[in-house]
Amino acid sequence: MTGTQPPTQALTQQLFDMSGKVAAITGAARGIGAQTARTLAAAGAAIAVLDVLPQGEALAAEIVAAGGKAHFWRLDVTQEAEVQRVFGEIVARFGRLDALVNNAGIEGANVPTHEITLAQWRQVMDVNVTGVFLCTKYAIPALQQAGGGAIVNVSSMYGIVGGPDVPAYHASKGAVRLMAKTDAMLYAAQGIRANSVHPGFIRTPMLEEAFEKIGDPEQIFGQMKLMVPLAKIGDPQDIASGILYLVSPAGRYVTGTELIIDGGYTAR
Repeated sequence: MTGTQPPTQALTQQLFDMSGKVAAITGAARGIGAQTARTLAAAGAAIAVLDVLPQGEALAAEIVAAGGKAHFWRLDVTQEAEVQRVFGEIVARFGRLDALVNNAGIEGANVPTHEITLAQWRQVMDVNVTGVFLCTKYAIPALQQAGGGAIVNVSSMYGIVGGPDVPAYHASKGAVRLMAKTDAMLYAAQGIRANSVHPGFIRTPMLEEAFEKIGDPEQIFGQMKLMVPLAKIGDPQDIASGILYLVSPAGRYVTGTELIIDGGYTAR
């Protein structure tokens, strides 16, 4: 090692250092979004906590109490005027925007395709796809102004492979995967990277609530573990760590791709 090379620990810290950066995270009040907010804040980023749920305010306060920077905005990602206003306020408050994590999403009706109503289909697409479009649309100018940045669309392993349930949800997750690839190519010359993350079976409030409707969540989680090569259910931190990699300097040469974090499920 030469005298100009930093020690390994220092280099690792530099690779994942988000000091001076600002990240906006949708669906940040709980689950994967909340843990991503904590993780990016711990890496030094100021966090715009965006959600329709009021718990986002407590999360922002938690981050501030821990010595970080954060502010909560109530945001319905399906409302264009609201999205435009909030992203303007983020830049006004923090001075810039460097990363967007499109995490807001809903599962929707778990019925076969021929039984889904048009209203049910549109509800999922409005949140999971149009919401990603609108937030990306109004984040891009701020990322351009900052000289570049990163976008992460939170998809699903079912944006990679098919599954015999929640058809609208799976379709929406396939859509945001391709949206990331398109934006990666559109904005690469401006230093803006776009990727998608594909969680497998992760223990989140949304999944727990879905299971409560059909049976005993613990029993269902137990059955799901048998489908995963690593034989365990993932934690929101598993996804947050992947997102940190993609938005930090460590992922500076990564764009237009998907990061699958599923315990090996899709390796079949």
